[in-house]
Amino acid sequence: MKNLMDYSHKIIIFSSLILVLIPTTVSGDCTCQDETEQSNKSEVLKFKLGAIAAVLVAGGIGISLPLVGRKFEALRPENDIFFMIKAFAAGVILATGFVHILPDAFRTLTSPCLSRDPWGKFPFTGFVAMLASIGTLMLDTIATSFYRNVHFGKSKQVNVDEEAGEDEHDGHVHIHTHATHGHAHGAAIPVHETSMTDIIRQRIISQVLELGIVVHSVLIGISLGASMNLNTIKPLLAALSFHQFFEGMGLGGCISQAKFKSVTTTIMTLFFSLTTPIGIGIGIGISSVYKENGPKALVVEGMFNSASAGILIYMALVDLLAADFMKPRMQSNVRLQLGAHVSLLLGSGCMSFVAKWA
Repeated sequence: MKNLMDYSHKIIIFSSLILVLIPTTVSGDCTCQDETEQSNKSEVLKFKLGAIAAVLVAGGIGISLPLVGRKFEALRPENDIFFMIKAFAAGVILATGFVHILPDAFRTLTSPCLSRDPWGKFPFTGFVAMLASIGTLMLDTIATSFYRNVHFGKSKQVNVDEEAGEDEHDGHVHIHTHATHGHAHGAAIPVHETSMTDIIRQRIISQVLELGIVVHSVLIGISLGASMNLNTIKPLLAALSFHQFFEGMGLGGCISQAKFKSVTTTIMTLFFSLTTPIGIGIGIGISSVYKENGPKALVVEGMFNSASAGILIYMALVDLLAADFMKPRMQSNVRLQLGAHVSLLLGSGCMSFVAKWA
């Protein structure tokens, strides 16, 4: 009996120790305070300035390669190799949404540093990503319909006016002449409409895609610029450089198909190349007041990342992959299908591998 009481006493003491230690362990995992070790400020600033230059160059090269490639016969959009390059870029963008941005959004919006109500009771990450995908679909549909109606409305009006002028000039019977012209234009319009529809679609795709990429690029730039820990900055710098390079290739491929004017192409290229460096600059400016684990920072970052992930996943699957993989040209060419699928896996694999460091 005495031994049993001693044993029970030991169990009570052991259980009490566990109850005391568990809260200590949990609070050690997340103190909701900045856990970055303060490094030498001048050395940190040197790496941040180097990051601005490195990311700028990497993004500029990545987005410029598909645009410069249009001058080479093998890399033009009408050739098979371009489909494979575009599939690689689509894989990069898809992995960016699924592997990079969405997990970050889950992490921030489910952080213990946020209040349980409402952040712990509702899956805001998936909800916002879903709304962003639906919003992108709506924008995609409405913008395509609007631009097509505006363009082809003007085009058909010009054709009608030209026919009326020719009828009056020739002096022929109106019905006979109109039928003749109607036959001629009927043969030409479908080809023109098809090519213009493709161009309009590519222009909308490239602009919406750039919007989704830019939102994430600014946020990740701010994170790097606001950090004061060299152990965080160094791997993030390398990962961001590859990140910008691959994302730039994906966006550049879309811009090259959109056939924008040179001024618009230049503006879009510069806009993409400068967003992350600008984000780093903003992060440097607010590093003294920025609280990485603060509730406001977590909510803003999580919401924007969720929306960005929804946009990129929709664009990659619907506007880039499905649009190309379902084309008769792809369906009738087994070698092209195989090459495109391998390129897709390589692109998504490369970008997923970079997630090890960022």
